Amino acid sequence: MTISSVPVTPRTAQAADWALSRGIASMTTAQVAEMLDAPVTQVPQRLSVAKRRGEWITPARGLWIPVPPEFRAWGGPPATEFIASLMKHFDIGYYVGWLAAASLYGATHHAPQVTHVATSKLVRERTLGRARLVFHERSAIAELPTVERMARSGPYLVSSPELTALDIASDITLAGGLDNAATVITDLAEETGLDDQTLVSLAPRFADAAVRRVGWMVERFTEHRLDALAEHVTQSPSTPSRLHPSLPLTGGVVERWGLRLNTNVEVE
Repeated sequence: MTISSVPVTPRTAQAADWALSRGIASMTTAQVAEMLDAPVTQVPQRLSVAKRRGEWITPARGLWIPVPPEFRAWGGPPATEFIASLMKHFDIGYYVGWLAAASLYGATHHAPQVTHVATSKLVRERTLGRARLVFHERSAIAELPTVERMARSGPYLVSSPELTALDIASDITLAGGLDNAATVITDLAEETGLDDQTLVSLAPRFADAAVRRVGWMVERFTEHRLDALAEHVTQSPSTPSRLHPSLPLTGGVVERWGLRLNTNVEVE
């Protein structure tokens, strides 16, 4: 972005609206200084009052996000409005995942309170207004399937439905417990289909337990069949996995999925 091509320098009090009216979703401190025709060192002081009014957020040092008027009472926009800018600022790979991704596919009954994001490097969690972001470091993240979704501020990356299902099955606690995980995975299957071959291609990246949970949940609570995934599971030499990871080894085993049903599951 080049500010100098615009002849009019906005007043500090109007800077956020000036940026938004020009489609600017994020700015570095140097760009803000250019916009205000002020030294870089004066930017935090110049925008301190506007920041307290909710017109700007700074999700990372050196990164400024102008907040649309309708989100200023919230203390900032939804995470999806600035996650791409934040990750670009850090220069790391990422995707929005878990329940936040599932909600974008219409597969959650309640709006998630936390946006979980997979990242190629460690990032500390942060809260900006109503947006709480928790980050999870993942290896080889560029090789995982994502889809591009569009926010007003621009595109951002979300885990594919299949990757979302496997992430949720791997991290039951992030999904709000086993029942909610099963509900979300079931809804993902109903809303998106959950491609059998894509699940097979992703299976080696996940623990056997997660793969088996996804297969059993989809076939138990929907009309979908995952024959290719079931065949992949039968080739694993490991002992049966627990449906609930922290409960005792009780209950019968579903041979097709190598899964020990050590608790009951209810879906909404």
